[in-house]
Amino acid sequence: MLKRKRNKLALSVLVIITLATVTASLWLPVSPTQIDPTQRLLAPNGQNWFGTDHFGRDIFAQTVVAARVSLLVGIVVALISTILGTITGLISGYYHRADFIIMRIIDGMLAFPALLLALALVAAIGGSISNIFFALSFAFFPVMARVVRSAVLQIKNIQFIEAAKTTGTSDFVIIFRYILPNVLSPIIVQGTFIFARAILAEAALSFLGVGVNPSIPTWGNMLQESQIYVTLAPWFSIFPGLAIVVTVLALNILGDGLRDAFDPHTSNHHKRKRKITLQNKQKNAVAS
Repeated sequence: MLKRKRNKLALSVLVIITLATVTASLWLPVSPTQIDPTQRLLAPNGQNWFGTDHFGRDIFAQTVVAARVSLLVGIVVALISTILGTITGLISGYYHRADFIIMRIIDGMLAFPALLLALALVAAIGGSISNIFFALSFAFFPVMARVVRSAVLQIKNIQFIEAAKTTGTSDFVIIFRYILPNVLSPIIVQGTFIFARAILAEAALSFLGVGVNPSIPTWGNMLQESQIYVTLAPWFSIFPGLAIVVTVLALNILGDGLRDAFDPHTSNHHKRKRKITLQNKQKNAVAS
């Protein structure tokens, strides 16, 4: 996976963002909560790299610190959704009788856009971080359940699974010892995409005013506060928006890289494509 330059770049970007936000208190020159009314809405300059907001706070410091909540939401939601979706998908794919009931429930949940479902839940139970975890996990785990179910259906009738059944091995052992290790690839890839979608969803909920408490710096809260200053101070919204774009793009590229690495057909396709390109270059060199 890391042989491709774009995958290396995506991983490097994610590592830099994570290290920067985790160690922010050690190297940031100013506090993200420091208010200075005399420095309101300053354009980017040597002291304030991303400019200042309507309270005179440094936007660069806020953008770096805000990554903590966004990354935390992404990681926790991805983990919870993966666990719930994997268990649901394993049960649904292995037990034919349970499959019909579970999949009809999943189909009903998937009939609603994930963001709309999360928005309704957060509006009903409140906008604390724990509630954001619950709402987004509830909205995203059906996709994981479908992916896992599909993978289980493909391998549950393979000979080594049938052999385990004939020897009297319990269903629990078959599911978690024989089936689960063979469906980890799509689980990991889908978990990466859920990570990216969770960051976008948290930003959207915060922007709509039903997300994390406005006093907590998040990229979504920064965008929500900056919307009335778009024409007066465009940098207020540009930089947190770019942070979201860069992070989500890096996660999606990393997810594509993992999918290519785990899928032998895709990997072989890329190898053949590179081989053909190399052969064409050699022919052109000889012809010239």
